[in-house]
Amino acid sequence: MEKLYNKYEVYNRWLQDSDGYWQEFIEKTAGYIYWAKKPEKIFEWNPPNPFKWFVGGYTNAGYSAVDYKLGRFGDKTAYIYINPEASVERRITYGELYQLVCRISAALRAFGVKKGDTILVYMPNSIEAVAVLLAAARIGAVSSTVFAGFSPKAVADRIELVEPKIIFTQDYSLRRGRRIALKENIDEALKLSTWRPQAVVVKRALGEEKEPPMERGRDMWLEEFLEMGKHGNCTPEFVESNEPLFVLPTSGTTAKPKPVVHVHGGYQVWIVHGALLVYGLSSDDVIFNTSDIGWIVGQSYIVFAPTIMGTTSILFDGAIDYPKPDLFWEIIEKYKPTLIWTSPTAARMLMRLGVSHARRHDLSSVKRVVTAGEVLNPEVWRWLYEEAFQKNVPVIDHWWQTELGGPAIGYYYALVKDMPVGLEFMEIKPGSAGVPLPGVEVEVVDERGNAVSAGQKGTLVLKRPFPGMTPTLWKDHKRYMAEYWERYEGKLVYYTGDAAYIDDEGYVWFGGRADEVIKIAGHRIGTIEVESALLTHPAVAEAAVVGVPDPIRGEAIAAFVVLKPSWRPTEELRKELIEHVRKTFGPIAVFAGLEFVNMLPKTRSGKIMRRVLKRLWTGEPIGDISTIEDEASVEEIREAISRLKVVKVSE
Repeated sequence: MEKLYNKYEVYNRWLQDSDGYWQEFIEKTAGYIYWAKKPEKIFEWNPPNPFKWFVGGYTNAGYSAVDYKLGRFGDKTAYIYINPEASVERRITYGELYQLVCRISAALRAFGVKKGDTILVYMPNSIEAVAVLLAAARIGAVSSTVFAGFSPKAVADRIELVEPKIIFTQDYSLRRGRRIALKENIDEALKLSTWRPQAVVVKRALGEEKEPPMERGRDMWLEEFLEMGKHGNCTPEFVESNEPLFVLPTSGTTAKPKPVVHVHGGYQVWIVHGALLVYGLSSDDVIFNTSDIGWIVGQSYIVFAPTIMGTTSILFDGAIDYPKPDLFWEIIEKYKPTLIWTSPTAARMLMRLGVSHARRHDLSSVKRVVTAGEVLNPEVWRWLYEEAFQKNVPVIDHWWQTELGGPAIGYYYALVKDMPVGLEFMEIKPGSAGVPLPGVEVEVVDERGNAVSAGQKGTLVLKRPFPGMTPTLWKDHKRYMAEYWERYEGKLVYYTGDAAYIDDEGYVWFGGRADEVIKIAGHRIGTIEVESALLTHPAVAEAAVVGVPDPIRGEAIAAFVVLKPSWRPTEELRKELIEHVRKTFGPIAVFAGLEFVNMLPKTRSGKIMRRVLKRLWTGEPIGDISTIEDEASVEEIREAISRLKVVKVSE
């Protein structure tokens, strides 16, 4: 990477003096992040204990986002909430947001929520949901957001993980003409859970919609909740930099979701770092981010970073192509965002709908487009850059994970005048996520953990922690060290689970997951989670699933099922099993197909060889199968895949 980083000296500056780089960054970004007490030490780590950043510093992400912005931005619009399907638009200024956050903070305290206690939010994008998250942060409570598309079983699993004192939800939401009963989903989730929290419900009902059932003593409307704190204490709680801010459970390679922890200090520094280096963000920007607060992108670049930076955000609640195919472009013309933040899945959908929709609208406000979530295919990048935006703005791919908080690999778009150094914009290579940012030291290794040469594929590892990286899993640090950190060549490295190679100029090219996670439209589902769901059906003896390429969503589920002796494969059973999985995960569980087989390719020790399943689907060489138990299983899977490709099962 020497060639690249001789040109872009900001990286070498960090590499030569990490502590000095971060110390200077804190000083230069003092107008964004508020420190009640400056850190005494930049970094501390005594493995296997959790590492710490900005030790001894006291801050609060909620305070930085709201209170700290009043003097400059009190009358400025913080959020423009739009729900095109319900024809709703609402605006809230920073001053009004402050008042709402204070009311929720006082009510939380009156309810008995204190520093370190957890709350759970099961809501789509809304002003109230954002305010709840900021309020929890402001009093030192720990929030956990669950994507409002998850089923009751998935919600119950996450309730059990974080044990919240209160759950915040809505009566219902709308999605493509369907009424989604969120409160009723919570009711079902609580029946499945042994944990007994209170529930606060935001009323969204329009017209003649019926109110959901409310359980006396457990449920209350938001207005009742706010009354509890009418005369309460809303003073912010400044916390040590390494105190938890939120827990975001993410799917992994096991059936149990991983409760990823992000902390007040390092997380704030990292999301501002990415906002400045990758997005060139300033308070003059208007952001249109199509993500959801249930995912890390929504947490970082809908809830926290935009408010910390003093920007205006379009808080979008809906689908970008419903109720009209040109909705996405219409929103740009009407609200004039300067930064578009979306996913490759959304881009593929827009490309499928055709460029004529874009051409009918004025897109001149847009200054740059960024995507993440899965690989932005070169042809999709070219469509966005050349066709949709007619070569007028840069289209920037980049890479990070739930566990990393913000951009780790990307393109150095801009550095504003108060940053440590200035540098020119760098060359975009379509299909590449860019280069590591300062703080991120990467390597690609083979299956034995040996570094590979430029251009050679392997698994990406991170050679040291950086401020945005999760330091632990919620109440399970042993699992964190076991599943994320591996010792290669005598040193601990962070295992990303993503396949990649690095070219001779230092650009990183990703090839999907190296572990067993399926990414459907940016949503991560563990293969073992899906297999576990299948195995709860009385017909299923064994199951193996993999993520396979899907032209719209990035990946979809290909499932292979061995039935119990008393069951026979039928088309009705196939559909029943797919619906059975969807009852667990909701509609995000999209299938490329499900096929019945007599055996699965497994090693002699009983491990399913998912690598073989995936390569048989894609047509790649299956590689060494010397450890396989029965080679006949490979041929059976090959035949099953050929049948699936003729008649695919999908939503």
